[in-house]
Amino acid sequence: MTEMKVAALQLPLTDDIDTNIAAVSALVREAAAKGANIILPPELFEGHYFCQVEDEALFSRARPTEEHPAVLAMQKLAAELKIYIPTSFFEADGPHHYNSLAMIDDEGAIMGVYRKSHIPDGPGYEEKYYFRPGNTGFKVWKTRYGTIGVGICWDQWYPECARAMMLMGAEVLFYPTAIGSEPYDADLDTSRMWQRAMIGHSVSNVVPVIASNRIGDENGQKFYGHSFITNEWGDFEGNFGPDETGVLVARIDLERARKHRAGMGFFRDRRPELYHRLAQDI
Repeated sequence: MTEMKVAALQLPLTDDIDTNIAAVSALVREAAAKGANIILPPELFEGHYFCQVEDEALFSRARPTEEHPAVLAMQKLAAELKIYIPTSFFEADGPHHYNSLAMIDDEGAIMGVYRKSHIPDGPGYEEKYYFRPGNTGFKVWKTRYGTIGVGICWDQWYPECARAMMLMGAEVLFYPTAIGSEPYDADLDTSRMWQRAMIGHSVSNVVPVIASNRIGDENGQKFYGHSFITNEWGDFEGNFGPDETGVLVARIDLERARKHRAGMGFFRDRRPELYHRLAQDI
């Protein structure tokens, strides 16, 4: 295939998993009706973003991949609509817990699981309390429409993550996320930095990027949306503001992006022999 049609979903979420699955499912159906082949919901759409606080009772929300209600619901929907759905969820694996993503194919099967590599730890984002650092390494998946890479939220700030997925063959990058206000600084709005970081990945890798975020107030923390889709030049193909609920759909021309990527020469001119410092601890 030389093109794919992608979608990013943006919506407010309750703390009831069934309500959220129904809301996400409705937007998935809307995106599929508009022709989207690969549809990206936000990070941990199963409930409120619970990592605002450290509470051992919240570990009870985690489920094994094959038992998680959000994963099961998206598998059923993907099979029915013949679409791919990268599905974020809170994974339990024995005594271990991960912020994970199940890559669901257009027959409803799980192609694989990616566990979030970079785990944040700060006011309002206490993820290190809940999640082990991912042990899967970065992942890319070959779909019927092209090869995609998926990072989860905090991964999106790291150029190494984007470049690694590109070197593994990714043609499009997807980032489900949950990000909003900073409890320690009410005047700090990271939404522009958040977009610019991923647009930078788009430009420096000559690759389309799709980012999905939630919106709304959750226990005093406001999630700011601004979900978007870029082309390979980093230009918006579609973008939301801070309060819109809906779907963004865009057509990605993979052959055009491939031609431009080769023409820019970023991968031709790489000097890996000079980059050893990047793999060393500070």
